[in-house]
Amino acid sequence: MGKCVGLPFSDKIFVDRFYKEYLRWAIKRGHGNKGYQVKTGMRKTINDFKEWLIIKAKKEGSEISVEETHQLLQNKEPVVLLDIREKREIAAGYIEGATFLPQGLLGEKVESELPDKDIPVVVYCAGGIRSLAAAKLMEGKGYTHVFSMAKGIDGWKAAGYAVVSDSELTADQLSRYSRHLLLKDVGLEGQIRLLKAKVLLVGAGGLGCPAALYLAAAGVGTLGIIDSDKVDLTNLQRQILHGLADVGRPKTESAKQAIHRINPDVRVVTYQERLTPQNALEILQDYDVIIDGSDNFPTKYLASDASFFTGKPYIYGGVFQFEGQVSVFSPKDGGPCLRCLFPEPPPPGLVPS
Repeated sequence: MGKCVGLPFSDKIFVDRFYKEYLRWAIKRGHGNKGYQVKTGMRKTINDFKEWLIIKAKKEGSEISVEETHQLLQNKEPVVLLDIREKREIAAGYIEGATFLPQGLLGEKVESELPDKDIPVVVYCAGGIRSLAAAKLMEGKGYTHVFSMAKGIDGWKAAGYAVVSDSELTADQLSRYSRHLLLKDVGLEGQIRLLKAKVLLVGAGGLGCPAALYLAAAGVGTLGIIDSDKVDLTNLQRQILHGLADVGRPKTESAKQAIHRINPDVRVVTYQERLTPQNALEILQDYDVIIDGSDNFPTKYLASDASFFTGKPYIYGGVFQFEGQVSVFSPKDGGPCLRCLFPEPPPPGLVPS
């Protein structure tokens, strides 16, 4: 562990101790392994925070509050607002008029992007940690009036100041799905795809219920639910879409109401009927993915066959007591189908239900 040169002895101890404790916490929470190696994103966060602590302790960086920044912009003062966040962060909203330059490119490109080193610059990030290090870097390059906006854009939003966005999402959606937007493997493009996706759930029982809740929370735009059953008291210990007041109601109605409580933006299409050879192809053709949570083999094979003929990915799930199975079949993409694995359903009575 490197020492914090130039800090008072007590500050050195504090920063190093905090850094070590934060590292232990991250590993304990599953962000590392026995070799004390932390995932890249988490290690960068820890290092950014350590650098912020050191700069704060040395009193090297200059900070400006969100209120002071807002006043500068309201007065139309000549100031550059520099957003150093990553593209996926910016998707959730930015301050109008900002210039964008990711922190990783700051040292290489800031002088070409901002050639006037005497103009006031307010640097901001998400919470005011990275921006303080960025302001120090710019001061080292000769910029004379550089400030880090304390608390970042999170503080800006908390103060009630406006942000703008170039995305297709509404302001409420940007807030609801903000954690998805920060994920590299989802981001803005992925969230928009989720909102446009259509998923059919075959069955609103023990498997379909949790699947529906998570899909709705994630922002899948359209959920179809096909189930002919009504809610029974014996369902309630596992079928978490339904409650005591729903006993006797069609499961499709109960499920639709519960999904709208989670996310009212989700369009729920209900089919209060069984999946049959007569309706399967017509129903499945309108969806992108089929999730089978049915509880009998004839329905499972029918859903698999209809998925095959309509070219839809088929997600198979089955459970018995404390054992479960799940698999994804997508013959259209060159993979097998359910019948490739199990050509025929087992004879009645052979497998417990």
